[in-house]
Amino acid sequence: MTAATRDDVPVALAGDGVEVRTKPMGGGMSVGYISLPEGTDMGPAFKGLDGDACQCPHWGFLLKGRLRMLTAEGEEYYEAGQAYYWAPGHVPVALEDCALVEFSPTEDFQKVIDHVTSPTG
Repeated sequence: MTAATRDDVPVALAGDGVEVRTKPMGGGMSVGYISLPEGTDMGPAFKGLDGDACQCPHWGFLLKGRLRMLTAEGEEYYEAGQAYYWAPGHVPVALEDCALVEFSPTEDFQKVIDHVTSPTG
């Protein structure tokens, strides 16, 4: 069995107040501890991915804040205290400072992180 606190999980992406910590936990899934400051729009970071959106599914819980999720079907709003599933093809926009814990397929999430952190991403 595997367990990890936020501080046990290495930072995979950081900048402008955004922090993504991720660690494989088994079963092909990784845990992610994510912080998005108010005003963060992940759209520019996802440019070049299919649909200019995150193509990794996520299951998680919004610990703090409110965010708007843009998809090809429209937009949805999430707030602290809600569990969620986000299918591939989403772009989060933080309406308040947000803190999330989520679980994602390791390989799919790594592809997104590699794109965002690449010099041309």
